[in-house]
Amino acid sequence: MAAEATAPSSSDYIVHHLTHWQNKPQTEIVDFSVFNIDSIVISLVLGVLGCFFLWQAARKATSGVPGRFQAAVEILIEMVDAQAKSIVHNAASRKMVAPLALVVFVWIILLNAMDLLPLDFLPLIWEKIYSAAGGDPHHAYLRIVPTADLSVTMGLSVSVLVICLIYNVKMKGLGGWSHELVTAPFGTSKNPVFAFLLGVVNFAMQMMEFVAKTVSHGMRLFGNMYAGELLFMLIALLGGAWALSFDPGSLALLVLHVVAGWAWAVFHILIIVLQAFVFMMLTLVYIGQAHDAH
Repeated sequence: MAAEATAPSSSDYIVHHLTHWQNKPQTEIVDFSVFNIDSIVISLVLGVLGCFFLWQAARKATSGVPGRFQAAVEILIEMVDAQAKSIVHNAASRKMVAPLALVVFVWIILLNAMDLLPLDFLPLIWEKIYSAAGGDPHHAYLRIVPTADLSVTMGLSVSVLVICLIYNVKMKGLGGWSHELVTAPFGTSKNPVFAFLLGVVNFAMQMMEFVAKTVSHGMRLFGNMYAGELLFMLIALLGGAWALSFDPGSLALLVLHVVAGWAWAVFHILIIVLQAFVFMMLTLVYIGQAHDAH
């Protein structure tokens, strides 16, 4: 009876897995000094690994018959380069934009792929480490999918926004871009009153466009990965319900857990790659738009 009283409920299990490891307790008040340490650490580690693999491929590249790894990386680079050429028509800009798109694509794939690890694998290891250090294992929080963290995806999208602003100034000049902000998309007028009104409307539309693109860019990736993470948790609960039940009839829960987990993992591989590709393509599109004059 005591064991049953202390056993966590399904909602407790989900809440625990959705809680971040943070530098200090989170409050209801917005506090920009609170950091999700798990998202930062995992993102940095995977970013370094992604750059290392690409560096290894470049270092070991041969002019002869390529190995499988080199061939895969070459196909990836050619795909990204082709997309960059079709969207960003400035050859000088592509020297930076194409590698940026490649890093974004590889990095987001690695971040998304953390969803394919067993749900409790890394959290249980972290609980053991946290407990060995004298902490309460019930407060050993760890979320392993950085792209299911809104702060990460919005951080990526805001970074793309900053790059777009830089290219707007670089390609059009500060004066040219400032003029565009008050004359596009509705143009201007020779009448000073109408010109002022159109300028206000044009500027408001430009700001709305920048905000809408940035928010949708980050929210799209976050929404898909967060939903995928929740589904993996629900599937894991099927296995937990079977393991904690003494009813032989509950074997169906185990079968459903295995079948649903396998099916969703296979389908999720498509989501992982597709979301990385969409984020990369939108990055190229937004940077390409910064090169175009209205």
